[in-house]
Amino acid sequence: MEKELVKKAKKGDKPAFAKLYSLYKDRLYRYAYYKLGDYDDAQDAVCDTVLIAYEQISSLKKPSAFNSWIFKIHSATCNKYIKLKIEKRELADIDELRNSAKDKNDMCTLSAELNEVLNILSEQEREIVLLSVIAGFKSNEISEFTGLTDGSVRSKLFRSLAKMRAFME
Repeated sequence: MEKELVKKAKKGDKPAFAKLYSLYKDRLYRYAYYKLGDYDDAQDAVCDTVLIAYEQISSLKKPSAFNSWIFKIHSATCNKYIKLKIEKRELADIDELRNSAKDKNDMCTLSAELNEVLNILSEQEREIVLLSVIAGFKSNEISEFTGLTDGSVRSKLFRSLAKMRAFME
């Protein structure tokens, strides 16, 4: 079904793209929220991602690659938001950015705890955990996204989750 929606969207079918959006919006938002730590920035990043994807979907070569394609766009968009925050020096560091969203929605308690645990990981480890746990990607999909082998992704995910468990104990 998803592949057919992508094919239709590539041909300019707006309702098909809207259905794709409805399939991905929650995962995109969760990924952005945990990467950026700010409710409003996460929503803005999802909007920017969807706009870029809509404008560029005709350039997508394989409909089966839509999943990794949109998350590559989304990751770049989130990184742009982080870079802008750093350049503007609005916040001292990324921890303050993550903590600023604590009072804005129901994920607050979980978010604070998860952000604390995520902060012990390297950037690459955090990216793999977010893509796996939050966005729901499989190791082979994450390997396409990160350029690592499937085995490296599984190994890094296993070690990262173990590191997180040890920190929480």
